[in-house]
Amino acid sequence: MLPLAAILCLLFGCIHDHGAESGHAHDADGNHIAPKRPSLEALAYTIYTDKTELFVEFKPLVVGQESRFAAHFTALGDLFKAIGEGTITLTLTGNAGSQTIISTKPEVPGIFRLRMRPEKAGIYSLVFDIKTPAFTDKITLENVAVFADEKTAIEQQPESTESSNDITYLKEQAWKVEFANAPAKIQPFSEFVRTSGQILASPGDEAVLTTQISGVVSFSTKNLVAGSNVGAGTVLFSVKNNEVVRSNLGAAVQQAEQDLATAKAQFDRASELVKDKIISQKEFLEAKLRFENAQTQLTNASVSKNFNQNRQSVSAPIGGFLKTVLVENGQFVNTGQPLATISKSKRLLLRVDLSQKYFPKLASFTAANFKTADGGQVFSTRNLNGRVVSTGKSVEAGSPFLPIHFEIDNMGNFIPGSVVEVFLQSDLKPALVIPMSALLEEQGIFYAYVQMEGESFQKRELKIGASDGLNVQVLSGITEGERVVTRGGYQIKLSTASGTLPAHGHEH
Repeated sequence: MLPLAAILCLLFGCIHDHGAESGHAHDADGNHIAPKRPSLEALAYTIYTDKTELFVEFKPLVVGQESRFAAHFTALGDLFKAIGEGTITLTLTGNAGSQTIISTKPEVPGIFRLRMRPEKAGIYSLVFDIKTPAFTDKITLENVAVFADEKTAIEQQPESTESSNDITYLKEQAWKVEFANAPAKIQPFSEFVRTSGQILASPGDEAVLTTQISGVVSFSTKNLVAGSNVGAGTVLFSVKNNEVVRSNLGAAVQQAEQDLATAKAQFDRASELVKDKIISQKEFLEAKLRFENAQTQLTNASVSKNFNQNRQSVSAPIGGFLKTVLVENGQFVNTGQPLATISKSKRLLLRVDLSQKYFPKLASFTAANFKTADGGQVFSTRNLNGRVVSTGKSVEAGSPFLPIHFEIDNMGNFIPGSVVEVFLQSDLKPALVIPMSALLEEQGIFYAYVQMEGESFQKRELKIGASDGLNVQVLSGITEGERVVTRGGYQIKLSTASGTLPAHGHEH
């Protein structure tokens, strides 16, 4: 047993417990490793104005040590582009004094190299004055510390906020492609529903000309065609009795008076009912039109210098344009036969055909954008003094759609009867929105790239709501003020797939 005990003692005595040693570390081969000395890590700031984006990197400022600034300047617009020429003046200013340095040209387009040796410790502002051939701007970094020594700077440097989910996409990459971003905003927003509609003449702006005797009609003016402008009181037609058919003027006048009395009673009743919303605005306008037409009928039937039993002159009761001419010169017409329709065309109706699935939201639609068949300019009912005059409570015969009628001003660009493309708009309500161009889609899931810092991005999955064609409502995924990539998101996606980055000369 003694020889065995001696052997065991020799074996265990040779084991060296490296883990028990303190004050130093070892590598895999047992060699001593010197502890890593703390060092200054670069700071990064991203600031926007209306004209410029500044992304600047520099190490914490220490008295007597040269500080190197890698300042990236981007001119904002529809596309973000590097500032290729100009002068940058950097001023370190505070209670302890100020220092200024100037760079007259970029090292490469967009990147200006600036070097400064701070003289006194304290809290300062860094002011970048930008002068380019196109514009001038000023960007200020507040509360920038200048430390008395490097040890103090290291002790007080902030912890890194960089996330493992961040994607690096350099300015040099963004400047080479079509790139832009925009902040998510809470602003008045309304849902848009794309559908179709039709421009119609307003019932109160039309009058039908009829003859009160039977006979042969003659045109009183040349070029009496649809679209011709006519003034109120202008004689348009002459009807001459052919001695075969006689018209009883007294009976015609009596009938016209009865029709007027009936129409007036219906109009008065409709005026009361529409106040309590018992009938629709459309039904009220129709009653009003019947009343006005009855007045015209009585006027035409009355005996005047322009009328006798053998001959009648038919004049325009209102000014406007000839919408339709319903007879031909020399045609035989019967008593009461329509001759033409005149339209003032000052106010029109826009009828919108809305799918039944939007019935619960029917009352929320208060405006519409629309464009005519030429597909050019988009018009808004808000800009045309438009208002909703009726909303369909049931579908019309032979149509699966609910009608909504807007009354609008005629700006001279619309033809009654023409079909239009309509974007129906609901009430304005505050909502968080981003441009539609920021949305990307993968297998039915929407996402956007959010710029965290100048060259740091995150891919965010979004839950979206309604869209108005330009902006989309965001229900979750981003917060107000975060900047989403509106141009160039696909290039960021490709760069993450390739895993390659260009050479970088930043101050790290």
